[in-house]
Amino acid sequence: MFAPLKMSQPMTRVFDLLDQSLVKYNKSDVFASKINGEWQRTSAKNFIDAVTQLSLGLLKIGVKKSDKIAVISESRPEWNIVDFAVQQVGAIGVPLYPNITVEDYKYIFNDAGIKLVFVGDADLLRKAQDAAKDAQSVQEIYSFDKILGNNHWKEILEKADNQDIEKLESIKSSIKSDDLLTIIYTSGTTGNPKGVMLSHQNLISNLESCRDNFPIDETCRALSFLPLNHVYERMVLYLYMSKGLSIYYAQNMATIAEDLRDVQPHIFTTVPRLLEKVYDKIVAKGYELNGLKRRIFLWALDVGLKYDPNQEFGVWYNFQLKWAKKLVFSKWQEALGGNIRMICSGAAALQPRLARVFWAAGIPVSEGYGMTETSPVIATNRIMPLDLRIGTVGPIIDGTTVKIAEDGEILVKGPNVMLGYYNKPELTKEVIDKDGWLHTGDIGKLEEGKYLKITDRKKEIFKTSGGKYVAPQVLENKMKESVYIEQLMVVGESQKFPAALIIPEFIVIREWCKSQGIEYTSDAEMIKNQQILKLIFSEIARFNKEFAPYEQVKKFTLLATPWTVEGGEITPTLKPKRKSIITKYKALIDGMYA
Repeated sequence: MFAPLKMSQPMTRVFDLLDQSLVKYNKSDVFASKINGEWQRTSAKNFIDAVTQLSLGLLKIGVKKSDKIAVISESRPEWNIVDFAVQQVGAIGVPLYPNITVEDYKYIFNDAGIKLVFVGDADLLRKAQDAAKDAQSVQEIYSFDKILGNNHWKEILEKADNQDIEKLESIKSSIKSDDLLTIIYTSGTTGNPKGVMLSHQNLISNLESCRDNFPIDETCRALSFLPLNHVYERMVLYLYMSKGLSIYYAQNMATIAEDLRDVQPHIFTTVPRLLEKVYDKIVAKGYELNGLKRRIFLWALDVGLKYDPNQEFGVWYNFQLKWAKKLVFSKWQEALGGNIRMICSGAAALQPRLARVFWAAGIPVSEGYGMTETSPVIATNRIMPLDLRIGTVGPIIDGTTVKIAEDGEILVKGPNVMLGYYNKPELTKEVIDKDGWLHTGDIGKLEEGKYLKITDRKKEIFKTSGGKYVAPQVLENKMKESVYIEQLMVVGESQKFPAALIIPEFIVIREWCKSQGIEYTSDAEMIKNQQILKLIFSEIARFNKEFAPYEQVKKFTLLATPWTVEGGEITPTLKPKRKSIITKYKALIDGMYA
């Protein structure tokens, strides 16, 4: 059932990628995942055949145009098969994070009117079953893993009737570029999730605007580990497919280092939090070195932190950088597989020091900006050709227009802007004005008239009791440059001054204690240690110098437990849920202002 190549037709629906790209490159490893210690590869032919069979099976079990079908799974090829099969029958895919709560699933099942649910494993099955008890629209739940007593997804393939091929082709032909493709529920930092409606054209326009900025081709491999329901990872996977890449899925977040060595990818997408962790671990290992090796490591780090790909530093700096790469940074490249052409960073602000040091190490990092409502990219730094400014999110993508409102809010217009929020027309009107401008809620400015710089979230800026406005994200991004700080949130609404909740980087703190001859007992005990409190105070004081007196953090409290998605303090995209954190630590915050 390998479809004929139709390259003369323009791509107007996402599923056109099957005919126009997968057939063109005809790779033996379009997708791959590790099962029982072995990489299992899916060829272009087998993938397209599976999509077609599942499409026919969905028709046979009564799936109709506009039916809503949820997918809750970790990244694996089955996710992609379901995605394309659902598209081809005109149904609407509703991908959900595997790590949100049963209450969130219950809300989304009811809000979207979910008809079928696909889950990855037994744990997700239990959560989906619990949520489905109060969702009358859910008819069946299918699992990718074989689970005793539950429907296996391949049972649908077995129902496929090849006599329905003409019916399937007729449905595909009836689907238009501006038809609804998917509803993506944003994790949100407050309230219930919102269902963002995106069309085929929304995703295709974004793919085409970003496509030529990626220095990759059909010889390349990508490693994927961000959730596939995250619109950025999903759009980028479509982009990979359009360029003929092989896509390998990491086993889980804990195995990324191993998978990087195995796959030796040329590209991957990430969020800054993960790059921060990689950097912090590298620095911690550097501090474990002794004597000359340690001095060489710290010297190379210092050289790297000064780097800027847009500047020429002269013969002496280039000489130092050459030796820093040879002695230290080459090991960083090896740890990432040795082939990296580009790392794409999004979802939150990337600390400039990280961009500088990775670029210096010969590992280009491209920071971009967007939101689910814009499918998602609005602006991105470009590597091919080089067009970037560290500390910004780069130029606006082709086809999209940005203007800065009088209050500094970033407004966006273009073919990537969503159709609206599902079941929420009034909320849609609040964010998309009568002239078609999407109000992002982010504050920013255009540097050199071209490079977009995000300064804060409009709703997160607070006013002190002295009437001064404080942008917490600017403070947080600067102070997280400290190797001793892992997570930090600035508070101070209606208070005399800003304060901070801080979770130390305990790996580095442990090594610092060793160097100072301090016995390390436990995280909970060490946050009370006076010498560690003095260390963090000195770091805060160092960064405070860069801010106005009313912006400076005057007090802080150390916490022993990192914020997690499961704990409810951060979203699945690793953004802090400010209201949740403030509520949870109200007594500690009040104590800082007592």
